[in-house]
Amino acid sequence: MNRRVQALAAAFQFLSRFPVRAQLDYTPELFRQSTRFYSFVGAAIGLTVWCAAAAASYLLPPLPAAVLVLALWVALTGGLHLDGWMDTADGLLSYRSREKMLEIMKDSRVGAMGVIACVLLLLLKVSLIYSLLSGGWPPLLILLPPVWGRWFMVHAMASWPMARGKEGLAGKNFNGMEKRHSLAAVPGAAVLTAAAAVLFPLLGIGNFTLLQAGLSWLLLPVAAWAVGTWAARRMTAKLGGLTGDTYGALNEGIETVLLLVLVIIEYRL
Repeated sequence: MNRRVQALAAAFQFLSRFPVRAQLDYTPELFRQSTRFYSFVGAAIGLTVWCAAAAASYLLPPLPAAVLVLALWVALTGGLHLDGWMDTADGLLSYRSREKMLEIMKDSRVGAMGVIACVLLLLLKVSLIYSLLSGGWPPLLILLPPVWGRWFMVHAMASWPMARGKEGLAGKNFNGMEKRHSLAAVPGAAVLTAAAAVLFPLLGIGNFTLLQAGLSWLLLPVAAWAVGTWAARRMTAKLGGLTGDTYGALNEGIETVLLLVLVIIEYRL
């Protein structure tokens, strides 16, 4: 198995629960190389979610369909990023010192702030999916939030320091990420977005017009970068850098914001 295929398999094994059967030697170099394929993992998750949404929309009313689609979405990641969202909420919303916040985030137990943040996030996500399904056939554009959310994780690793240095899973395996790693992940995300643009006239138009779709392809990457940059800067200001938990939190937050953008475009433009 060549290095590129190993990196692709590593990305799927690390970020998802897709059954990728490969024996890999997980070195820090392999972890860093695998980041260029994070957007492909997002596309696989998004496409699976879209197929499930199409089937659920055909069989069920929008609300139970939306709940099942979100359950599948979480299951495909093993709750990895959702765990990061809860741990980050517990730490940042404790309003303690930097050291204490990092200690709280490292604790495997979930606190009140994490539970509240998780419930609110899932409620918002399911309501947004419901809105996108209420028109019947789900838009193919639903596969783009997972793509750009995972691209920003790579960008964040390369752009902001590690809060714990070389400690922890992120510090041991992703420390030393550079701008070239972030740039290497851009073509994959761009190609996947272009592929969605080509397939859009044939599949999953839903309530979206071609004008709305065009705005989505333009606004989603920009929104992912803008919202993610703002959040990463705020986290870095409080924690002195980012952690594995905050990368997951950034992905969850960006996915939700991009779903919100899609709903706004569908209902207001």
